[in-house]
Amino acid sequence: MAFITANWNPLGEAFYRKSELYEMCWDLKDGLRECLVAAAPFGGPIALLRKPLRCSPSSRPKLEIYSASGFAITSFPWKSGPLVQLGWTVSDELLCVQEDGSVLIYDLFGSFKRHFSMGQDVVQNQVLEAKVFHSPYGTGLAIVTGSSHFTLATNIEELKLRRLPEVPGQVLQGKPLCWAVLVQDRQIKVLLASGPEIYILDDTSCCEVRPPWVSSQAGSIIHMCVSFNFKYLGSFSLTLDTCFTASFDLQNKLSETDTKRLSAPEQMAWCCRLNSQQPSVVLLWDRLLMVAGVCNDTIQFPIDDECVLVREMDGVRILSTRSHELLQEVPLVCQDIFKIASMAPGALLLKAHREYEKSSQKADEYLRELKEQSMLEEAVKQCMGAAQYEYDPQTQKSLLRAASFGKCFLADFSADPFVATCRELRVLNAIRVSSVGLPLTYPQYPHLFKHLTLPVLIDRLVYRQLYPLAIKVCHYLKIPDFHGVSRVLRHWAVCKVQQKDLSDEAIAQAVCLKVGDSPGFSYSDIAAKAYECGRSELAIKVNENASQKLIEQVPLLLKMKRSHLALSKAVESGDTDLVVSIFWLIVNDDGTRGDFFMTLNQPVALSLYKQFCKLQEQETLKDLYNQDDDHQELANYYVSASYREKERIDIRLSLLQSAVDEYNKAKNDFAAKATEDEMRLLRFQRKLDEEKGAGLLGGSLQATMEALLALGLHKQAEQLFRDFKVPEKRYWWLKLKSLAEKEEWEELEKFSKTKKSPIGYLPFVEVCMKSNNKYEAKKYVSRVTPEQKVRAHLAISDLEGAADAAIERRTESEIGVVLSRCSASDRLLIDRLNRARSSAVKK
Repeated sequence: MAFITANWNPLGEAFYRKSELYEMCWDLKDGLRECLVAAAPFGGPIALLRKPLRCSPSSRPKLEIYSASGFAITSFPWKSGPLVQLGWTVSDELLCVQEDGSVLIYDLFGSFKRHFSMGQDVVQNQVLEAKVFHSPYGTGLAIVTGSSHFTLATNIEELKLRRLPEVPGQVLQGKPLCWAVLVQDRQIKVLLASGPEIYILDDTSCCEVRPPWVSSQAGSIIHMCVSFNFKYLGSFSLTLDTCFTASFDLQNKLSETDTKRLSAPEQMAWCCRLNSQQPSVVLLWDRLLMVAGVCNDTIQFPIDDECVLVREMDGVRILSTRSHELLQEVPLVCQDIFKIASMAPGALLLKAHREYEKSSQKADEYLRELKEQSMLEEAVKQCMGAAQYEYDPQTQKSLLRAASFGKCFLADFSADPFVATCRELRVLNAIRVSSVGLPLTYPQYPHLFKHLTLPVLIDRLVYRQLYPLAIKVCHYLKIPDFHGVSRVLRHWAVCKVQQKDLSDEAIAQAVCLKVGDSPGFSYSDIAAKAYECGRSELAIKVNENASQKLIEQVPLLLKMKRSHLALSKAVESGDTDLVVSIFWLIVNDDGTRGDFFMTLNQPVALSLYKQFCKLQEQETLKDLYNQDDDHQELANYYVSASYREKERIDIRLSLLQSAVDEYNKAKNDFAAKATEDEMRLLRFQRKLDEEKGAGLLGGSLQATMEALLALGLHKQAEQLFRDFKVPEKRYWWLKLKSLAEKEEWEELEKFSKTKKSPIGYLPFVEVCMKSNNKYEAKKYVSRVTPEQKVRAHLAISDLEGAADAAIERRTESEIGVVLSRCSASDRLLIDRLNRARSSAVKK
């Protein structure tokens, strides 16, 4: 216990400890002084821009990226413009801010991702200083230009540039002494110091604020820093050698500490744990690291190496050429357990467990004391809580064993929190090792999961290509496959297909064996990546592994101009809509259309394509039928095309003649003769249109005859009747209806006497009655056959005649029909019909 508190340093009522995270593996002979340094939050990677050793036009600075433990990840010469600032996003992407306002973004391995600009006016005035910051809205960037203008991007993923209002008067002359970015009231603001005054710049205004706790003798503020949660502001006045701390609204002073240093600090950073009541500021000089607390007291750490401070949510990381340390306030639960002579429940339980391991009866005494005071459950929770904040695995084990020992004596204590703590600490210890280099603290671990949508811890392992460890963590934390193992395998497969030293067959086989049927994994996405890298054959091999998802294979094959293979996959999938969608793509792509017909060697595909062309691509049908020498279908195509031609009769006749020729080749004599008849009809219609203006062109044979009869052109109608061998019954019906509609009753009577009617005379009666001409209808009743007499008399409402005809024929059904038409007043007629029916039944 004394060993644990050996590096504790008191500051007011709090304690601070500086623990070594790693002995750095990098070799920085020239130190950090001449480097541009940026370290990502949450124990992320470190970027260094080294200036060249010799000053010559051909020498270039070198950009290097390391893990938090100093393992080299990548390095490359910087060939772009002069850099002003480096910074990291929350997803471990490196931002490189240039003097011209261009921001280049690289991934963890130095691969260029994208770029954006901070505005055209920045190109002219140059960037003097830039700050990368993180807020609830994402990773942001703020710059100040040579014209003393501030430009702000709240979230670089959804870039919207905001130019802040100008600072009035002579406040800014060149580069500002100090400024900081603050998130306040859901707004991103800039704090700018000028002398003892502080200016607050937001979207609409620039307000001057003179904090009430700053005296007129304070002089210029030359350093400012904002806490991780944006609740506190720290400032340094060189005139008074004083460090001030205040609340974010600048109204309440927290402390005023005389540093007794005659020079300005190189860096300032806030160091406070979550919900701390005693936050402090860390100041860095050439050979001194100072912690200034709200108690107006300080802790001083002599240093003999160049250092860089990295602000974290629960402390400050200290980078040097030889070590990587973490300075943080000791959590209260750790203070309660490990303070000398502590009688806290957790301290007593830890002592009880140590005595138990020694087989000492003192263990029973400690346990009895905890039980009597009802503090055993609290003791277990304290030991678990302290284990979470300890960095040393042996200390964690000691505390967790004590907690496990204590919970055995509790009847209703849930083991779930204990199991969760053990699981999370095991994961944290696995990623903290030097070979991985992710020194996440326990408070940072849930913060990542709480504020970001995806398991960022897995992302960080994947981005570092630590795939086996990432998969083990996914299984251990029971992360769903879609967000866990499948995402890891997908990233691994993308990297695999980009390896140039392996053959296509070897890579495809490795991906297939490794991935198998993992849920949520898309082979098509990996194949698309292989195609983007110029490896078409590899893309096809990987794509074929998506056997259960044929639909996903087709888009990539079309993109690769492999229409034949795409069509085969679409047909195999059984999805006709997918096949038709391929046809659409080919129709709109002239580059593949010429060769496409050669791929239609599958009956199903060919049949679907013909159906598609009938609806969408009529012209293409002719090419298909010509290619297959399908004379029958080609003739049908010409006939359909002739009907679509509405304007020019000569083109229509030409198409029909082509159809006749194709029908003859197909030995379809009936269709050929019918088409020739259609041509004769068209010529006849054209002639009549030219002579009479009848407007008959394009009508059917029956419609033409009806039109001729309606126009009174009976001779022409009879000519069609003879020439086209129209059935006599049809012709009589057409002429009968035409004369009746025109009420040409004399002509109708003459027509009925030309010869014996092939349709009988009942139709004459009916068409006359349809025109309400009973007089003319009676003329034809006597000529009706006996079988139709009853219907004829009933048609003209002659019940007596209908009764006579029915009685004469002695047909029960006809007698019944006449009876159904009689009314109550026809009593005599009804009796007569009933007697006739009775007689017909007996007979």
